[in-house]
Amino acid sequence: QVQLVESGGASVQTGGSLRLSCAVSRWTFCMAWFRQVPGNEREGVATLDTRDEELLYVDSVKGRFTISRDMGKKIVSLDMNNLQPEDTAVYYCAADDIRVCTTSTRDFTHWGQGTQVTVSS
Repeated sequence: QVQLVESGGASVQTGGSLRLSCAVSRWTFCMAWFRQVPGNEREGVATLDTRDEELLYVDSVKGRFTISRDMGKKIVSLDMNNLQPEDTAVYYCAADDIRVCTTSTRDFTHWGQGTQVTVSS
């Protein structure tokens, strides 16, 4: 079992920045951040493959968001810059030992409880 605890969600204005953190009990092959707006499907935002440190981002956040990890502190972070109202969502940390890192919710077994990010115009 893998425990994931997110923190860092807040309300910010358009153009602002936030850092989300996810404390993990152990590393898995693939670490990821997802987000979900009520009434919509959960969307993959960024993935980090711990085997080769490969990073992947959904097009809508490329150049604005950065996923990273602190191996010593066992934290995976999501740095979000130039936030826009459409980034408003509950953000979830996810982890699993999958062969290929993807942004599909079906591939992840372990989830955090989520943290709310609200961007106002």
